[in-house]
Amino acid sequence: GSTFKIFTSSAALMSGTSTLNDQFSCPGFKIVEDRKIRCHKVGGHGGQDFTHAIMNSCNPALMTMGQRMGPEMFYQYFTDYGLLTRTGIDIPGEASTIMHNLDNIGEVELATMTFGQSFQITPVQLATMASSVVNGGRRITPHFGVAVQDRDGNVLKELTYEVKEGIISEEVSEQMRGILEKVVSEGGGKKAYIEGYRIGGKTATSQTLPRSAHKYISSFLGFAPADNPQVLALCIVHNPQGIYYGGTVCAPVVRNIFENILPYLGIEKEDVIVEEEQSQES
Repeated sequence: GSTFKIFTSSAALMSGTSTLNDQFSCPGFKIVEDRKIRCHKVGGHGGQDFTHAIMNSCNPALMTMGQRMGPEMFYQYFTDYGLLTRTGIDIPGEASTIMHNLDNIGEVELATMTFGQSFQITPVQLATMASSVVNGGRRITPHFGVAVQDRDGNVLKELTYEVKEGIISEEVSEQMRGILEKVVSEGGGKKAYIEGYRIGGKTATSQTLPRSAHKYISSFLGFAPADNPQVLALCIVHNPQGIYYGGTVCAPVVRNIFENILPYLGIEKEDVIVEEEQSQES
């Protein structure tokens, strides 16, 4: 779903095929070969810049970004981000990515992939990818184990895990942090906002097959603090009843988690509020 737009937009910036100054037009759909692929906003978003295209989660804008990259470049970034291999998390049974072969990626496949459809990655893979986008470009191996101790608490072995540097540039990472913070402060992720904290994130609402069943998967991926991420959370709800939008169903769950975690980490609201007041005075 649309949480994958974190990948597409960051890859578009990394490749130089799109910039923050670009303008996109959304009439509510985009014609790709013989298909009319719709935006979630039937009437369209009209004209918008790069940042607002992500804030609006605009499918036609993302499809345009994908077209500019082309299948080969899109697939190469998919590979470079580590999405074709398992994360290596230290628990058994991690599933592999289900992805098109490059030779089978036509214009329609590419268009749907840009907003997170027609392939499958695991939630932990999605979280790992998003983490590398907002942390400065380091792909961390997700893990539970930290050390092996004896019964007296003496450390017998420190556990280490691979970190791949340079997934994206620090410049693009900073740009993405800013964009995703606006998703929460001004866009569809407002229900994850916590006064006094800087929260970034991305919503998603995916319809499962068959579409006639009208069943959905809602999700929200959030991180905080947005300018120096220390914690990342991904909430996924299968087949929510009633309202099914990720920004409504899942964003409040992540907000509640952050309301508990951030003070526990010693990240206080007052520090952020003081900085905001000082910046306003200056």
